[in-house]
Amino acid sequence: MSVLSATVIVPTYNRADLLVATLESVARQDVPVELVVVDDGSSDDTAEVVERYARSMGARYVFQEDRGYRVAAARNEGVRRATGDVCVFVDSGVVLGSSAVRAHLRAHQGVTGPAAVIGYVYGCEQDEETTEQMWSETRLEDLDATMDRFGEQGRWLDMRESFYQRYDDDIAPLPAPWLVYWGGNASVRTDQLCKVGMFDEAFTTWGAEDIDLGYRLHQDGATFVLARDARSVHLPHPKKYAEREAACLENYRYMAQKYASPVVDLLTEDPLVDLRDMNAEITARGLIQPA
Repeated sequence: MSVLSATVIVPTYNRADLLVATLESVARQDVPVELVVVDDGSSDDTAEVVERYARSMGARYVFQEDRGYRVAAARNEGVRRATGDVCVFVDSGVVLGSSAVRAHLRAHQGVTGPAAVIGYVYGCEQDEETTEQMWSETRLEDLDATMDRFGEQGRWLDMRESFYQRYDDDIAPLPAPWLVYWGGNASVRTDQLCKVGMFDEAFTTWGAEDIDLGYRLHQDGATFVLARDARSVHLPHPKKYAEREAACLENYRYMAQKYASPVVDLLTEDPLVDLRDMNAEITARGLIQPA
C-alpha cells in the first residue's frame, strides 16, 4: 500500500495571535505535511505570521480580498493549491496533537474506497464563562500531555462525544453521518473532494458549509470515520452565538432548497433538532434505514 501524503489547509481571518499556535502545532507534526494558509482578507499581522513558517517549513500564503465571510471560498483556494493525497482542514485557533495528521492518514488507509475522516476536538463547547479556566488548563508547549489529561479527567470533551458513545464510535452505518462532519479538524481525499465540487461558495455566513460538503461526500460513497487519535484543542476565543444560530438557519434552508431531501429538510424544523440527535430522529421517522 502506497503511503499517503497530506496538505493541511488553514483558513483564517484576523486571528494572528491564535494562528501562531495553530501553525506551530502543524510544524510539530510527526509526518511531513504541506501547509497552505488562506487569508480571508485580514487586516492584522496574519501575513507576517505565515511568513515565519514559509521560511521554516515552506508554508504557502494565499490572500483573498475581504468581501465578507467566505470560509468556503478560502478552503477551496487551499484545495486548488494542494498537492497532497489528502486535504486536512484545520481552523485557525485549533491546535493539533503531534500525531494528528498521521492519524488522519492512517484512517484513510484503513478504509476501502474514499473516506471522510473526523478528528477529535477538545474544548469546542466552551463559553465566555469558562474561557479563562480552559486557558489555565491548556499547555501549548506540551499539548499531547494536556489532551491526555483532558481525556483521563473527562474534561473539555468534544461536543459530539455523547453522539459518538451512543453509536460506539461506529458512525459509518448511520443514515446521515455527515451531520457531524465539521470543518475544524476533518479530512478527505483530494480527488474525491474535487469530484464532488469542493465547498459550495454560496455559503457566505457562518455554518453548514462543512456538513453540506459532508452530504455530497456521503452521496458519493465516502465512508465516515471517527479518528480519535487525530486529536486537537479548540482554543478559547469570543463567539457571537445568537448571530451564528440565525446565519446557520438560513444556510440550512439553502441546503433544503438545494437537495429537496426529507433528511435535509429536518435541518429547518422548528424547533431545531440538534445535529447530534438527527440520526436517531431519521431512523425513528423511517426516512432512511441504517445500512
